[in-house]
Amino acid sequence: MEIKGLEIKRLGHDTFKIKSEEITVYTDPFKLEGRTDLEKADLILVSHEHFDHCDSDSIKVLSKESTELVGSKGAIEKLGKGKALLPGQETEVKGIKIKAVKAYNINKFRSPGVPFHPPESDMLGFVFILDSIKLYHAGDTDNIPEMKELADESIDIAMLPISGTYVMNEEEAVEAIKVIKPKIVVPMHYGTLKGLDINPEKFKEMVRDLAEVRIVE
Repeated sequence: MEIKGLEIKRLGHDTFKIKSEEITVYTDPFKLEGRTDLEKADLILVSHEHFDHCDSDSIKVLSKESTELVGSKGAIEKLGKGKALLPGQETEVKGIKIKAVKAYNINKFRSPGVPFHPPESDMLGFVFILDSIKLYHAGDTDNIPEMKELADESIDIAMLPISGTYVMNEEEAVEAIKVIKPKIVVPMHYGTLKGLDINPEKFKEMVRDLAEVRIVE
């Protein structure tokens, strides 16, 4: 699907191919092993080290000699290569400006008091610019207070999780949209793993006129 001049394809879960005329970016590669039909990456962004976001076999499928890898500290330690960022840090790779932002849970717990994505783990979302289009890939997160800072970023395209259980549910994602104020929202983190069978069309109806929703497959 073309959105604001970029080719954007969702390959399941939080995995996107985002392509301009010159650069191909992938996010959180997962379950791509054995694929031979995918264009190689110029840049791969990895939000955190969990298996469904940091899949080394999928990263190998997408990589060529010149592929750059940028991710959270935990992801880069797991992969043994790439550039690690902490929340708030910025870098530029192949002309793409990348800012790491916080991603964590405030009300999703694996056991009492233990979030699936703890704030101290420095897991990431990314704000990056491709062909003058500003994108936000939220990673695995709830609607956290730090999202208020994104209201000043003038986000063109926001990729937001909607499944609940481990991340924002649909209602929480709608509230996040009210804070972030992106022009276009692309839902993610649904339909790939057991228990995440969310209907994105329902989410689109809930968003109404807050933003344009594009369901990308």
